[in-house]
Order: sequence, then C-alpha cells, then structure tokens
Amino acid sequence: MRAELRCPDPSTNPYLAFTVMLAAALDGIDKAMSAPEPLNNVNVYHLTAEERLERNIAELPGSLAEAMRELDADPVLQASLGEMTYEAFKRAKWAEIEESRLHVTDWEVERYLEQA
Repeated sequence: MRAELRCPDPSTNPYLAFTVMLAAALDGIDKAMSAPEPLNNVNVYHLTAEERLERNIAELPGSLAEAMRELDADPVLQASLGEMTYEAFKRAKWAEIEESRLHVTDWEVERYLEQA
C-alpha cells in the first residue's frame, strides 16, 4: 500500500502541523476509515470539475479564510490543538485575513487600474 502525505508549506509551524496531521490519522484509525481508491497515472489538475465530481475528488480550501472555516467546523483538530492554542491560532489567522483583505495587490493594480 502507498500512502501520500503532502507536506505543508515551509512557513508553517511544524509542531502545530504534525499535531493536526497525527490527530487526523488517529481519528481515521479510530473510525476504521478506508483510504479512497488510488488515482494512479491521473493528473487531477487536468480533470474538469465534472470529472473530479464523478471521481469524488474534493477540493482543498482555496484561501486562508476557507481553510479557517473548515478548521472551525472540525472538532477533532480543535481538540488536538487544545482550547488555548486553537483560540490563539484562530485570532491570529483571522487578523491576518482581515489585514490582507484591506491591501491592494500588484495584480489588482495591473488588472483594474492600468487597463483604464
């Protein structure tokens, strides 16, 4: 059997990342979950949305805000972090989201202002 763990971004806190990865794995073992069928020789990025839906391939969150909403709905990961760490992490990440929301990016300037 082959298992794949896609390592998180290098800027992540390794202690928090490995804590939640282990918690998710142990939860899967406790619930006797089975792995999905392998996608050998399939490039998921070349599949259409319909093809991914047919194969039951879920999409990962596309933004930090989406990822935080997923975390807010996951009691296993929250418990693995502990209440104090989870709440501190949550406050920090939502502050980061709010701060980035207020900034205009170079892409936005090029896309919306330089074309006018």
